[in-house]
Amino acid sequence: MVKQISPEAGSSPSDEGLFDDPEIISTINTDYGSYLNAVACLNDEEIWTEGNERTMNIFRISQGSLLKSITTKSGCIPEDIAVTKHTDSGGRTVIIVRNKKIKTVLSVFSLKDWVPGHICTTHYGELLVVSNDNKERKIVRYSGFAEKQTIKFDDESKPLFSYGYTKYISENKILDICVADNNAKAVVVVNQARKLRFRYNGHKSALGSNAFKPVGITTDSKSHILTTDSVKNCVHIIDQNGQFLCFLNCGLHKPCTDTNDHLLVVECASKHVKKIKYQQ
Repeated sequence: MVKQISPEAGSSPSDEGLFDDPEIISTINTDYGSYLNAVACLNDEEIWTEGNERTMNIFRISQGSLLKSITTKSGCIPEDIAVTKHTDSGGRTVIIVRNKKIKTVLSVFSLKDWVPGHICTTHYGELLVVSNDNKERKIVRYSGFAEKQTIKFDDESKPLFSYGYTKYISENKILDICVADNNAKAVVVVNQARKLRFRYNGHKSALGSNAFKPVGITTDSKSHILTTDSVKNCVHIIDQNGQFLCFLNCGLHKPCTDTNDHLLVVECASKHVKKIKYQQ
């Protein structure tokens, strides 16, 4: 059962339309070997998934049926997937898949001395790539093959992001870049001009501690930011200005949203993807 929990007294305009009792619409068994890593919406009926295998699968949500499987060029486990692009950290490449054909978008040569990690596609069709190593703490924006922007420091020349791995990325409707920085225990939100807008460090609640370790992030049509928390096993929903709205106490990880604002989340161990209706 999914339950919304909010310690806030009353409500704010930004949480209007969020359901008190979100509904699980469907559950898909992806049948990966031992671990399901991520899900991305191709459209409202089809999803991409990737786990602890070198294949990426497309499923039809309504039937739970497998439509296609694609194998990485390097033979390594993919690092992340975003609509029709994914990062192959073993081969140090970002590739695009169309009609079962694989094309390299970014290679080890264009990436130079850093390793690509989690990715997202933007509203203008560009690509945001997070560094997945201890050498670089940055996000790089690509337009086609061209590096367009690098995001590393705030106005005081301090690093925006922590060292280490495990940073997840999304872009909201007002074009802010939203990063779930697991090592920093924070969601870091930066605008198009690379200016830090805010950091969200979790919220103390009826669920227990103040601890917070985000393991995924997505946004919806209202620019809500949804991030999954491995400490509380829930989804935090905050508004576009960093105000906490509620928890979805669902024990799930690594979210994405479709065009109808349904939330899709991964159950890593069970290898299930669940589709949840959480707002009007």
